Amino acid sequence: MQTTTDQNRQQLIEYINQLPDRPYRDSYLIAVLHKAQELYGYVSRDAMDLISSQMQIPTAHIWGVVTFYHYFRTQPPGRYQISVCLGTACYVKGAAEVLQAFKDRLGVEAGQITEDGLFSLLEARCLGACGLAPVCMINDKVYGQLNPDKVGRIINDLRKAAR
Repeated sequence: MQTTTDQNRQQLIEYINQLPDRPYRDSYLIAVLHKAQELYGYVSRDAMDLISSQMQIPTAHIWGVVTFYHYFRTQPPGRYQISVCLGTACYVKGAAEVLQAFKDRLGVEAGQITEDGLFSLLEARCLGACGLAPVCMINDKVYGQLNPDKVGRIINDLRKAAR
């Protein structure tokens, strides 16, 4: 019986193998990294090594690409992925204070995960909900017209739901 990790590994290999054979195979690297993150939830060192061996691209090059692009994660995300919008409309309406409230409540900086693995905190440039500014997205749900007090209630509600 295959484990989920073995199945993900096999799916990633199959994905790479189905790529058209072209002289610049590394031009598919971003797509392969997206697939790895879709399968694993992040791009681990093991996934980078696998991609390296399958695509004949040095792991150091892959690491450089993964760490350059904000979209890719190198560690497992929290159960609740919180993205605070810092776009112009949100920023003008207090997004910096909302972000600080999340940092204070969770005890982490943007880009970090809480010790219990429950929350990941991220900064976003625009979530496309300017009319509700300031906003955040937690997993796939948008929370609008935020302020530091609402942040506390949201965190408390999520902690209760996780129990």
